[in-house]
Amino acid sequence: MEPEQEIRGTRRHREPFINLVFYHFFKWSVVSPMFHFYFRGRIYGAERIPQSQPLIVVSNHASDFDPPIVSCCIGRPVAFMAKEELFRIPGLRQAILLYGAYPVSRGTTDRQAIRQAIHYLHQGWATGIFLQGTRTADARITHPKLGAALIAAKTQVPLLPVSLWGTQSIMRKGNPLPHPVPITVRIGELIPPPRSTARDLLETTTHQCTQVINNLHALGSKES
Repeated sequence: MEPEQEIRGTRRHREPFINLVFYHFFKWSVVSPMFHFYFRGRIYGAERIPQSQPLIVVSNHASDFDPPIVSCCIGRPVAFMAKEELFRIPGLRQAILLYGAYPVSRGTTDRQAIRQAIHYLHQGWATGIFLQGTRTADARITHPKLGAALIAAKTQVPLLPVSLWGTQSIMRKGNPLPHPVPITVRIGELIPPPRSTARDLLETTTHQCTQVINNLHALGSKES
C-alpha cells in the first residue's frame, strides 16, 4: 500500500498543538474581528464541519483574503498552498508556516502541491484547495481542476464544499485598503472521495463539488 493510501490507519486526529495555538491567537485577534465586524460576515452550515479528522476543503476563489477567511469560518487550521516567494520574507515565513501555508514554486507541476497536501492530511490537518486553481472575477468556478478529487481518491478523505460570496469586491482599483463589503460563507454537505483515481470518477466528483459551490454562491447574501 502506498503511503498516501494509509491515512485511515495512521492519521493523527488533530493538527500539531503549536499550529492550533497560533491559529486561534491569529483568528480571535485579527481575522474573526475583521470578518464579523468590518465585513459583516455571516456563516451558514458550520454544523457540517468535522473538527477532528483529515479534511479537504474545496472552495471558489476571488481574493487574497480567501484563505484566512476560510480558515476562520471552518473553525480549525486549513493548510493552503502559497507562492514560494512569500516564504523568503523574514517573519512572514514563520507566521504563514504556523498558520498552515506550504510553498509551491511557480511553473512546477501539480505533483509538488499534491505531495504537500497529502503530507498535511497525514498530520490530521484540513487542506484547502481552490477548485479553479486561481482567482476568478465573479467568484464562480468555470474551469475546475481535478487536483482536489485526485488527492481525495489517493487518501480517501472526504471533501467539504465552501462558497465565498462577496470577497471579489474587497479590493477595488486605485484603493489600497480593503472595502467593507458584506461577506457570506456557506458550507455544504460532505462529499465522499472517489473510489479510485480513474479519470471519469475524478471528473464526476469535481463536477459535484463545482455544482454545489456554484449553487451555494448563487444564493448570494440572503438568509437561509
